[in-house]
Amino acid sequence: MSYYERHVFFCCNQRQEGEQCCNNHDSRKMREYAKDRIKALMLSGPGKIRINQSGCLDRCKEGPVMVVYPEAVWYTYVVREDIDEIIREHLVNGRIVERLRI
Repeated sequence: MSYYERHVFFCCNQRQEGEQCCNNHDSRKMREYAKDRIKALMLSGPGKIRINQSGCLDRCKEGPVMVVYPEAVWYTYVVREDIDEIIREHLVNGRIVERLRI
């Protein structure tokens, strides 16, 4: 059994000015939002869900991106409601959000 039920990585990489990267789309703020939501729902900690930032996940052109393990499902997102939907559907109920999947 894994230490976490699900482990979520948000790409928060910042590239040189002019280069496309996830952090240009507020990925750090969105990660903080997701982390706060998971804590508020009391879903964080061992055996539950962990929200982490990562360096470059090398999918910047599809970004911003995040990946959920152990399923290895990649998502993009635009607004907080997208994050809420991923939390509700995938992280809580185990249903992949196809409209945001990349």
